[in-house]
Amino acid sequence: MLPVIIVRPEPGASSTLQSALGMGLDAHAYPIFTVRPVFWTPVPRDAVDAVLVGSANALRHGGAGLKTLHGLPAYCVGQTTAQAAERAGFVVVAVGSGGLQGVLSSLDGSHRRLLRLAGVSHVPLTPPAGTTMDTRIVYESAAVPACEGLTDILKHPAVVLLHSGEAAAHFERICTQAAIDRSRIALAAIGPRVAERAGQGWAMVRSADEPTDAALLALAREMCQDAARVP
Repeated sequence: MLPVIIVRPEPGASSTLQSALGMGLDAHAYPIFTVRPVFWTPVPRDAVDAVLVGSANALRHGGAGLKTLHGLPAYCVGQTTAQAAERAGFVVVAVGSGGLQGVLSSLDGSHRRLLRLAGVSHVPLTPPAGTTMDTRIVYESAAVPACEGLTDILKHPAVVLLHSGEAAAHFERICTQAAIDRSRIALAAIGPRVAERAGQGWAMVRSADEPTDAALLALAREMCQDAARVP
């Protein structure tokens, strides 16, 4: 079985690794990013009807500024983010599965002033008519050099999981700098836009059916099985 390489930052890397090992995959985690907080100025609570959260990292690294917002309704991109929002003191009112833009379609009519808690790199959103959205950057994902273990394992065929466009672009740079033979590396991306950021020349590039960790791991398992059937 091909090794499955996880490059997302912690704590997501360990979570994905545990799930992958539970599926019987030969999984290894080599994070190529570290997530750290960014100083931000809180918004007055009476100026916000609800918060919009696209990553649990915003809640892990939002710091003391989140305390002034406790109890507000929260729209979250997925279950992991929703659980983090509840732990941070928010009231989750909607959970999406296909990106934050889709979450906005379930917006309560009384929630017209949104506060988006985001990272430095984030997807632009279009709020519904009559709705305002203030964005606060509360964290960033900083790229780190590849460790020796990652470059060593990439000298052989493998499937690499890409959870973000930033990860795809940084992984491509790592492979270029280390002179990795791309024709031996398959990429499993969490979505088409992520796949586009990885460049060309890979053995195979596929995108998950939906932007979730479970769907990405299912794709990785399928890619490993397909590779095993090749003579």
